Amino acid sequence: MSTSDSTIKGKFDEVAGKVKQSVGEAIGNENLANKGAAQEVKGHGEQAWGSVKEAASDTMDRKKPQAESTAHDIREKITSTAQNVKEKIQDSVSGHKNDEYKKTA
Repeated sequence: MSTSDSTIKGKFDEVAGKVKQSVGEAIGNENLANKGAAQEVKGHGEQAWGSVKEAASDTMDRKKPQAESTAHDIREKITSTAQNVKEKIQDSVSGHKNDEYKKTA
């Protein structure tokens, strides 16, 4: 699993928030302690979002070869069908031309 930017930023915000909160509590600065707690919460949210993005990316990476194979198979079926239709039309036109030629001969 790759680590997303959100996960890294989230961990940084979590640690920085803990430090601010501890410093604010140590010096009796409630404002700094509150800002630190808020930054820590933000960090947890960013890490959670990073986990979601990583899981989505991993799922896409696992499913991509199967999707590409399926797309290839569908393209093959479409082109084969188109070729069959073209050949049937050409056969029909040739038959019609032969019928018209026989009528005029």
